Amino acid sequence: MTPDIPDEQRRAIEQDCARLVALYANLNDAGRWDDVAALYAEDGRMARPTAPDDWIEGRDAILTAFLSRPARTTRHVCSNVVIDVISGSEAVGESAMLLFTGEGAPKVGSFHDRFTATEAGWRFAERRGSLTF
Repeated sequence: MTPDIPDEQRRAIEQDCARLVALYANLNDAGRWDDVAALYAEDGRMARPTAPDDWIEGRDAILTAFLSRPARTTRHVCSNVVIDVISGSEAVGESAMLLFTGEGAPKVGSFHDRFTATEAGWRFAERRGSLTF
C-alpha cells in the first residue's frame, strides 16, 4: 500500500499508467508518431530497447526520432505490467515486451517506466527499453 494514497486513487493511477503502456504499443504499431510522442511529458525521455543507454530527451526530439525511422510493420505485445505508485504525481512500472517485425526472430525485452501526472493526465517521464534476447 502506498502511504497517504487511498486505495481507490492508487488503483486509478495504476490503471491510467497501465493504459499508457498498452496505448504506446498500439499507437507505435499504427505508426501514429505524433500520438506516441504526446504520451510523454514535455521534458520526458526515452531509450529504445536496442539502445538502452542512448537517451532521447524532450517530446520534440522523441517525435523527430520516430519520424526518422524507416517504415516497417510491427506488432508489440506487452504483458506482466506492474505499476507501483510512489505518490499522487509519480509512479514507476515494468512490463515485458515481445516485438514481431516480420523480419527474423521476435525480440523479447522489457520496459522500465517512470510516470508523471501532468495537466493532460498521466504521461511517461521516462521510458527505458532493454532486450533480453
